[in-house]
Amino acid sequence: MSIAVVFDSAGTLLRTFRVAKDIRKEEIIEDVETTTLAYSCEERALVTLYLHSMDVMEAPAEQLLSEFLTSRQIGFGIACAWQVVTAEDVAAILYHDRLARVGDLQDCIRRVWGICKREVVVALASGVMINQMMEGIEYTITSGGRPFKGARETVRELHKMGIATYVASGDRTDKLVRMADYLGIPHDNVHGVATPSIKAQVVRDLKSQYDTVVMVGDGINDLTALREAHVAILSKQQPGNKPQALTDAADYIIESVTEVADIVRKLQCGTESAL
Repeated sequence: MSIAVVFDSAGTLLRTFRVAKDIRKEEIIEDVETTTLAYSCEERALVTLYLHSMDVMEAPAEQLLSEFLTSRQIGFGIACAWQVVTAEDVAAILYHDRLARVGDLQDCIRRVWGICKREVVVALASGVMINQMMEGIEYTITSGGRPFKGARETVRELHKMGIATYVASGDRTDKLVRMADYLGIPHDNVHGVATPSIKAQVVRDLKSQYDTVVMVGDGINDLTALREAHVAILSKQQPGNKPQALTDAADYIIESVTEVADIVRKLQCGTESAL
């Protein structure tokens, strides 16, 4: 029986530290679940920015973030949103916002770096939360992560078993490729800036190639893909409450990524059945 395992990245393969800054309140929120934040308001959209942290840190703190982005022709990807939002809608807000400053994003980067600097940081990414009703940037966001203990060993064990591994994540592809190199996942199997619908499509496409497709995720943006997969695994290794919908969709709930290999081994041996 051929099996493929699709991993989300942040919170599933990586212990992720996220920091958001509420622009209007000028408040820093640590260890925030950004997808939950996005889905808590119909007008929000989580946007990944295609930039380098060092470029942000070297820019004037008082410069409007929108001006920084347009002057450097910084692109973006839509990670998730409650309702359908087009790239044109996002661009109209992102590149014309008059409130968020470069310094707001710098604050997030500094805070995450302060947490992660003693770790092996595989991914450091930044973005914003736009609000269509406010017609502006509501939060600046930075996340940094390191692999969970046993993540690399788990991927290696799956490969020894002849299992194909994939990553489908809302993070930038170039950041994911660095993580994939560390974990040993082929570049061609990495799908970045994946919205919930794209993640589900990745799973759907793999179902035509493999007898069993396993999805491993931890956040509400993984829900559609978990429901689409033959076998859904919900990881609780990243601290934080999980919505009931995720629990209801899961065939297995794990506390460590290392448990994935045991589940797949049982599927491969036929002692567990794919639903």
